[in-house]
Amino acid sequence: MRLIACFLFFSATAFALAQDKEEPFSLSVNSDFTELHVSVVDSKDRTVSGLTKDNFHVTENGAPQSITVFKHEDIPVSIGLVIDNSRSIEPRKARLDAATLSFIRQSNPDDEAFLIHFDFEARLERDFTTKLSDIEETLAASKPYGQTAIYDALMLALEHMNEAHNPKKALLLVTDGLDNASQASLSQVLEAVKRSRVTVIVVGLLSAAEGEKAEATLSKIADASGGRAYFPDDVDQARAYVDRAAHDLRTQYTIGYVPTDSIHDGSWRSVRVNITPPTGFKEQLTADYRHGYYRADQ
Repeated sequence: MRLIACFLFFSATAFALAQDKEEPFSLSVNSDFTELHVSVVDSKDRTVSGLTKDNFHVTENGAPQSITVFKHEDIPVSIGLVIDNSRSIEPRKARLDAATLSFIRQSNPDDEAFLIHFDFEARLERDFTTKLSDIEETLAASKPYGQTAIYDALMLALEHMNEAHNPKKALLLVTDGLDNASQASLSQVLEAVKRSRVTVIVVGLLSAAEGEKAEATLSKIADASGGRAYFPDDVDQARAYVDRAAHDLRTQYTIGYVPTDSIHDGSWRSVRVNITPPTGFKEQLTADYRHGYYRADQ
């Protein structure tokens, strides 16, 4: 996972690559089917569109896998908004709320979202909804106070994702500091993230005092999920990062395969995605994706 230190506006790199007309997106019903959502950027951190299945090569525990599903289209997402409501967020609350709403405005009509606030504790403030007005109303009603229970909020959000209707799932975590109030630990969160198959996108507007330690912690969480962590210098930059994150979520490549090793033993499966650039393309390409999963026992 690549951390971004300074980025104001996103741009997309498109290739004029011929592609066959695609059928509407559908998922395999094979219980062994494994799905990856992959974001690709070039050496200038620009989103790369227009790649084909032949540009991607997947291995699981080192063994090559045959890609059976390949899509590059906006598919419905179940989104969890995990928003800091601690007292320190108060001076920037209105503008960060606006950034969160911008993330939702860029959604697919079939998206659904829930909202969790955290301060001394984590609370599900709005259950899954398809209405932007529901999220807007819930954000506006909150009053910042207390401390910062990030880990408890993430644990609650990951658990609530079990009720999601869409197979593609993501959390947007917006915070300004370190956890100082949770009962859950970082190690528990990291393990839950690895088991969840939920992408975690982090926007951390951090203070100078907490910056280095908080950045390392939040980066671990995003990296474990195959997501990204963004660390803006101010609220305007946070808005740009949120818009970038929404764009990247919409333009991910969906790759599916049935593993060659069909044993269900509960073990960790290491997954790697390598990209061969199109002929004549000179930029180095980098992929963000979940680097493994647990194969559940049968």
